Parts: sequence; C-alpha cells; structure tokens
Amino acid sequence: MSPGLDITLLATADWDHPFWTNKQHVAVSLAELGHRVLYVDSLGLRPPTLGQRDRGRLWRRLRLSFPRPRPVRPGIWVISPLQLPLPAGPWVDRLNGLVLRTTLALARLQLGLRCDLLWTYNPRTAALLPVHAYRRSLYHCVDAIDTQPGMDGPRIRRDEQQLCHQVDGVVTTTPVLQERCRPLARRCTLLPNAVDVEHFRQALDPALPLPADLGCIPAPRLLFVGAIATYKMNMELLAAVARRHPDWSIVLIGAVGEGDPATLITALADCPNIHRLGPRPYGALPAYLKGAAVGLIPARINAYTRAMFPMKFFEYLAAGLPVVATPLPALEPYASVVALAPDAESFAAAVAEALVPDPAAAAERLRLAGSVTYNERSRRMLAFLESEPQGHC
Repeated sequence: MSPGLDITLLATADWDHPFWTNKQHVAVSLAELGHRVLYVDSLGLRPPTLGQRDRGRLWRRLRLSFPRPRPVRPGIWVISPLQLPLPAGPWVDRLNGLVLRTTLALARLQLGLRCDLLWTYNPRTAALLPVHAYRRSLYHCVDAIDTQPGMDGPRIRRDEQQLCHQVDGVVTTTPVLQERCRPLARRCTLLPNAVDVEHFRQALDPALPLPADLGCIPAPRLLFVGAIATYKMNMELLAAVARRHPDWSIVLIGAVGEGDPATLITALADCPNIHRLGPRPYGALPAYLKGAAVGLIPARINAYTRAMFPMKFFEYLAAGLPVVATPLPALEPYASVVALAPDAESFAAAVAEALVPDPAAAAERLRLAGSVTYNERSRRMLAFLESEPQGHC
C-alpha cells in the first residue's frame, strides 16, 4: 500500500494507559512506516460502574473531550471523544455516533487529515460510524471482547457481525477468532501477535542491572508479567505449583484486576514463595525478565482465553526465556518453543525441564521472536488490503 496514508485508529485502550496493548504498538509502527495516525481512545464497551477506576476515567474523559488533538509521537495524535455513559439502546448509539463523527471530523479538519483508512479494534464500530465513509477499512480482531466480564455479549456479537460484513478486511490474531470472523467477512486472514524485539532483547545485555526488589528474591525465579485477573489467570494452578516446589520463587508483575484482590489473596495466602511486586513500567520490564529463569502463562481456560494470543509470549521469547503455559489454542503452533501443560503436576514438570539450560532451544526462541516485529506485521496487514477495491469518501 502506498506510503503517507492518513489512518483513523479506533482503539479499545487509552493511549496513556500504563500497560500498552496491540493498539498503541500498532499505532507506533504505522507512524514509523510513514503514515499519519489519529489514535482514538477507547469509547468504552461495558457499562460504567460507580467504582473509583471508572469515576476517574469518566472525569479524565470529560477534561480531554474538547481540546485539539494532542500530539504524542511524530505522526501520531490522540483524541478522547466524549461518549455518554447511558443504558444501551438505539437512540443512545445514534447520539454517541453523532458526537463521535463530529469529533473525528473536527480533528481531521484541524490536522488536515484525509479519510484514507479506518483501522478499528472496536467490534461496535459499525453501530457508531459509517464505515464506508473511509476509502479502506480494517477490523483488527485481537480478543473475544464479548466474553469478558461485565460486557453485553449479545449486543457486541451482533455489532461485530455487522462490522465484519462492512469492512474491506478482517485480521485476527488466533485460530478461534479466525473461525468466528471468516464466515462473516469478505476477506479474513490470520496474523498472530508481535513484539517490540529490540526493547525486550535488552534483557540479554550483561550490563543491564537487576532491579533491587527482584534481586533479593531467591533464584530460580519464575516470572509472570501481565494483568492479574481471576477470569484470565489460573490462581489455583499457580498456588499448587508453588506448594509443590517451595524452592522456586514465583514472581508476579502486574496490576491486580478490579474485583479480584480478595480472590487473589485467598488463593495465594499460604504460598510464601509467590511474590507480588505490583505493576512496573514498560521500560523496566527487560531488567525483570533478565532476572527470571522461566516465563509463565498460567491462563485459565475459558471462552475468553481460548480466543486470546498473550502478548507476553513473544516478549518472553525475545528476552531469551523458556516459556511454560497452559494449553491455549493460539500457542499450539509454537510447541517447539513453549511447553503446554494443563494441570499443576504437568506444569511443574515442564518448569523443571525448562530450568535445564538448552542452548539450541534458546537460539530458536530468539530466532522466532525476531521474525514477528510490529513493523513487519503492520506491513503485512496493509499489504492484505492492497488489492481490495476502494470505497468512497
């Protein structure tokens, strides 16, 4: 696809969220490839609650809804459209759609952007925007959002079906999502997640200092990095592994999900060798990975996780770590570099095997991680759209 596209990217994660997802990384890669990106903060997919997290986000959104688009990186501007947190209904969608279309039109006018490409992660996009107003359109489906707690599953599935029918192409990250979207879309392809290789390869630098809070934890250290949420993470399996091997240190880095602290504390209460360090900045993660012996993905197997491709998988590989995970369908094609174990006994056995150095396996991990960069995947997604007939603007 020709360079210099103006891309409107509808995210399901706010730009300045401390834990980056596919959306921010893809926006950066598109800008690095020479395109201009208008990054649209999450419009909100689940009904807001009265919790402190949602109250803070609503107040921040009110403050950011009206100023000009704010530049955050060369070639990237962010806007935070106001969406009214009202009960679902057709008139609410029409009102929020009008606000969104007006906000986008003003932003394009201010920045001199064209409507070349709509790149969306939001399955409800077609209920809010005229997809065909853009010359090209892409739905990047990276999660089964309808299966997350608190979501209006039937409405999201219905809107996603409409979106798949309308866009020029759909790119999915897992076979489960591919099976779901392919019958609905004109064109659909599968491209797994990617990784910021250069960032995580810093873990291989002998001069990189080990964080003090990690260095005081006894080795070997088994590391999990990510959201600590009970609907995604098998706490019981992790606790069972910890009890089987009190000589291993299991280190958890990440924020505890809202509503999960009590469950987490109960599940891990009698495991002194499980260390919860809390969230750490993205820039600090390579130093923590350097101090680990194994990367863990103890996912709970359910409708959501069967459809996900954990970003941490390639991040672990890029840092040189062996990986032990529960049997997620998305990881099955990578059996040469990941041990998949369904229960505590097999999981512990896989970790014990991973702790034995294997130079050939380590080289294969680094080779594979180096082949799945964000820039390369973004090029492939743009090429996927290249031959598609254009719409109109």
